[in-house]
Amino acid sequence: MKYYNPRRDKQIFFIVGVATFCAVAATNVSATTIKGNVRYAGTRVEKKTFPVTIDQYLCGKEKEAGDLVLSSANGIRNVVVSLHGVPAGSKAPVNPVPAKMDQKQCVFVPRVVVVPVGGTVEFLNSDRLLHNVRGGGKENPPFNRAQPHARTIAIGFKSPEVLRVDCDLHSWMRGWIVVAEHPFYSVTNEEGEFVFENVPPGKYKLQAWQEILGRANQEVTVAGEGTQTVTLRMEKK
Repeated sequence: MKYYNPRRDKQIFFIVGVATFCAVAATNVSATTIKGNVRYAGTRVEKKTFPVTIDQYLCGKEKEAGDLVLSSANGIRNVVVSLHGVPAGSKAPVNPVPAKMDQKQCVFVPRVVVVPVGGTVEFLNSDRLLHNVRGGGKENPPFNRAQPHARTIAIGFKSPEVLRVDCDLHSWMRGWIVVAEHPFYSVTNEEGEFVFENVPPGKYKLQAWQEILGRANQEVTVAGEGTQTVTLRMEKK
């Protein structure tokens, strides 16, 4: 025969109540959206071009360098912006969707991709000619693969770093892979804009990286819900 124990039932009720409160509190933690832009604050930039000496029938006779692309309002394209000081639990998805970098008319498209630690970049070749993809860094194994038209090459990355990608057959071709250690990384669009969503309250360092301008840092404090706007400025050093 079982006996009713009011003291035990009160303890169970208390534990369930605390668990419910914690679950509700976790779902109600305030989070902020950061909308920002990166502006060029340096002297006037002259557009650079490279002569094309091979495969002109597809690549054309010259190519723009593409290493510093500005909008009409001096927004900088292809800047990688990241938050530093994020909570330790901010991890990328376990099985992230592969990032893609194509080769179109003898240019890497997009020029800059972000891939999480443990993720994969799929290199594509939409051109009807032979390319190769070569890259390497200090933290990830180097790679150098010939790539005929329509072949996909998948490369995995295990450690955070910035890697340059080249095509040895077309010397002007250059791309960049940024291996990210948490989800708060973004690449600016053609207007120099970026967005971070669901940023928890706290003090962070906002860092911008650009292939020829280097790095720029700015402190940002996230206080509560809503949207914050921020502008970072970069110039040649």
